[in-house]
Amino acid sequence: MTTPSNADLSTALDAAVAGGHLLASSAGNIRQLIERTSSQVDRESIEELVAAGAWPELNDRFFRTLAFGTGGLRGRTIGKIVTAAEAGTPQALGRPEYPCVGTNAMNYFNISRATQGLVAYLKEHCAGRAGRPKLCIAHDTRHFSRPFAELCAKVAVENGCDALLFDAPRSTPELSFAVRETGSDAGVVLTASHNPPHDNGFKCYFDDGAQVVEPHATGIIKKVNAIESDTYTPVPESERGTLTALGAELDNAFMERLETLILDPAMVRGQTSLKIVYTPIHGTGGVIIKPMLARLGFHALTVPEQDEFDGRFPTVKSPNPENAEALKLAMELADREAADLVIATDPDCDRMGVAARNAAGTLELITGNQIGSLMAWYRARTLFAQGVLDAGNAARGVIIKTLVTTDLQKAIAKRFGLRCVETLTGFKYIGEKLGKYELAIPAEARANYRAMSEAETRRLRLEKSSFYVFGGEESYGYSGADFARDKDANGATVMFAEVAAYAKSQGLTVPGLLDEIYAEYGFYVEKGQSLTMEGAEGAAQIQRLVESYASSPPLSLDGSAVVATTNFATETIIDVEGDELPAEKMLMIALEDGRRAAVRPSGTEPKIKFYLFAHRTPPEGRKFSADELRNIKREVMSAIDTLWAAIKDDVQRRIAT
Repeated sequence: MTTPSNADLSTALDAAVAGGHLLASSAGNIRQLIERTSSQVDRESIEELVAAGAWPELNDRFFRTLAFGTGGLRGRTIGKIVTAAEAGTPQALGRPEYPCVGTNAMNYFNISRATQGLVAYLKEHCAGRAGRPKLCIAHDTRHFSRPFAELCAKVAVENGCDALLFDAPRSTPELSFAVRETGSDAGVVLTASHNPPHDNGFKCYFDDGAQVVEPHATGIIKKVNAIESDTYTPVPESERGTLTALGAELDNAFMERLETLILDPAMVRGQTSLKIVYTPIHGTGGVIIKPMLARLGFHALTVPEQDEFDGRFPTVKSPNPENAEALKLAMELADREAADLVIATDPDCDRMGVAARNAAGTLELITGNQIGSLMAWYRARTLFAQGVLDAGNAARGVIIKTLVTTDLQKAIAKRFGLRCVETLTGFKYIGEKLGKYELAIPAEARANYRAMSEAETRRLRLEKSSFYVFGGEESYGYSGADFARDKDANGATVMFAEVAAYAKSQGLTVPGLLDEIYAEYGFYVEKGQSLTMEGAEGAAQIQRLVESYASSPPLSLDGSAVVATTNFATETIIDVEGDELPAEKMLMIALEDGRRAAVRPSGTEPKIKFYLFAHRTPPEGRKFSADELRNIKREVMSAIDTLWAAIKDDVQRRIAT
């Protein structure tokens, strides 16, 4: 085949734009990539797609440049159409030899840009300090995660930064821990969390082990987005960084900290009949969780079919433990083995899903809000029972949740006299709060904070700052300590297994324990829904919906008047600690009958998300009876279902206009 000239390719692009097949932005980005890329695969893939008239595919790949956001990058690493150049030589697990070509894709071009920009920011941030900046790098089991991680390390070293690279797949929360443990200046994990197999991402952390927030976020974004090419001139040999492999030593240090999450070790070891089925869903979770459960004395089985690293995630439709389907094989094994509890973690092991056997003997899925509430209640209750917390220091105790997480956790905090702090969606904001609490300890007392035991840091936080009891978000992310500054399914598995052991020690099932909590604190139910809108057209539609809700919020929903709307993008919102929340595209709608709804675009997926809330609380001074609770559950769940039906109708009207 004759290779077309740049002029011929440009003519074809112009014609496609003129004919309405190709966006002008796509054509511009295609031209820029051809001029700047060092890869022949890029050019050959573009030529193949142009020759085939695959304009929708080219628009999806090129309608924008994948922008480095506050969390990093995320996008397709395998296109809907795989070109012959991308397919290359057959690889293991059916993976193409090369990642998806495009400015709006996760590929070597964008990984190089992101790493160059991050290193440039670190060198500027660390200027005047002895030694080179240090970057810690981990990756999950997804397609291209290892080569992307190795490229990150190479670019970092050749640009004058030391790189610490895990020797094999590790979880995102272990990367957070490792940044703190190794004294790194930043961290990167190559993952797209629970996204479909065709996606990957570059997730960025700063020196406190938390996801990047301001002012560093804006500084890094500017540096990355100023890089236009994947090529660079390496610094002189004498100025280059070193490459260090991380492995078992870090794992052991992490597991030692995870062990401290167990509040009542004697009770846990006494529940020898508790049986758990665990699945990592082909991801990183088994690296730590399997030995951790054994170390703590839990009787745990794993799902053999899902216990191998596999970026295709071939046994599930989606590797997301929020979805019932992802737990299907584990629940089947649990039924065969008469297990009490099923625990599943996503590919990078930052989210955890649960199913538990109820009093009728069947496995029942537990929602993210319910999982978090059970752990928040148990940890608060046990810390008070043990005398760690009491009336004198309760005001220093804090439960942190996002604004779209159940208010049951707020009710639990209030009953125990703890502070409940609400953040925007995203665990980076919980990590930011943990950083604030650490810095509130006088400098002399916290000089060696990261090397201190959990008991030592707990004493300091209770005396000088705020003691973190629990934190979580409705999307199945939780944490119970500050040694890792991101949601952690390793720690969540440990904590929830203890909750299950406690329930069994009281003669209860996990759902039965949850009903005990509902009877005392009130029945709270939430519904999370999302509408997926992919590609260039989908992104535009999501933006139109967001603008529509902001400019014309509904006046009523499901027969109830809207009594208040809060626009988090335009209003100044101050939390209970006096901190101003950053602006975010989210609208909270309160109805006259007490129900609420929130709408926001996803920051990581092509979705617009809706969160619905309803509750009933018992009269002051008494609990719901079993019969009352049963009837109230039906009423409240019906009210949430009809609210969602009304919102779907409202969305369709907005799309049609």
